[in-house]
Amino acid sequence: MRPLRIATRKSPLALWQARHVASLIQAREEVLISLVELTTEGDRFLSAPLSQVGGKGLFVKEIEQSLLDGRADLAVHSLKDMTSEIPAGLTLACVPPREDPRDAFVSARGWTVDRIPKGERVGTSSLRRSCQLLARRPDLSVVALRGNVQSRLRKAEEQGLAGTVLALAGLRRLGLEAKVTEVLAPEVSLPAVGQGVLALECRAGDGELLALLDQLEDATTRIAVTAERAFLGRLEGGCTVPLAGHAVVDGPKVRLRGLIGKPDGTQVVRGEREGPCAEAERIGRELAGELLGRGGAEILEVYGRLQLPAPES
Repeated sequence: MRPLRIATRKSPLALWQARHVASLIQAREEVLISLVELTTEGDRFLSAPLSQVGGKGLFVKEIEQSLLDGRADLAVHSLKDMTSEIPAGLTLACVPPREDPRDAFVSARGWTVDRIPKGERVGTSSLRRSCQLLARRPDLSVVALRGNVQSRLRKAEEQGLAGTVLALAGLRRLGLEAKVTEVLAPEVSLPAVGQGVLALECRAGDGELLALLDQLEDATTRIAVTAERAFLGRLEGGCTVPLAGHAVVDGPKVRLRGLIGKPDGTQVVRGEREGPCAEAERIGRELAGELLGRGGAEILEVYGRLQLPAPES
């Protein structure tokens, strides 16, 4: 029986995800699995915006290092926490089928986004979410919330907020979907690149593990995230700029929607591209180029250098 060490963050959602992947692996092969629970810089620096301490990549750096130095064999991430660059020696080995990628609004008062009274406060740790929320409801104000899913739900109630925006996938995985007041359509809140997708990362030379993980791979999800991450790769460098990208596969074609926005929602540049699945990477790059040419470059130039509220955690 092969031993397999899975590196993961210690948050309840991350642990659920690691254990879920462990169960998928053990359903296919007898493997002795243990978890290597790590605390990342993103978990430690809860008092400061992530944009001030290095961006969302801080949620994966220590975990990736555990693969590189041999303390772990496999890492399980939320793909939306990963930057577009994979460290040398590692590979994004597998993406299982995607969970629902949409955002969800949770309000202890039972409000939907359009029914929140004017002047109320909404909590989110995401520039992407706050940008789109303020573009739709400029009469609201946004309060930054950090911490795991349960912590953000608790803080929203304790602070008397109108509600908070979270990933539906995380709420569903934690058995908290009943708290959702409204599932937000992509037209209202376009998802983050990779949202709802688990990323299984390992050393590039581990042929035996790669063969095992290939059994968990979902081809449709891989096509979608290839387009999304190509889009992100051309725009990245803006952990202080709202970015979103979401692709849907329909038969032989993939359709990618993306946006770049100002943090206050006063300008949002949107676009979409569609083409053959085999050209998913090109579609992502070209959509990014189009948005840059329609005002996105100026947004990145101005806001990409500012210290702003934290991106997603």
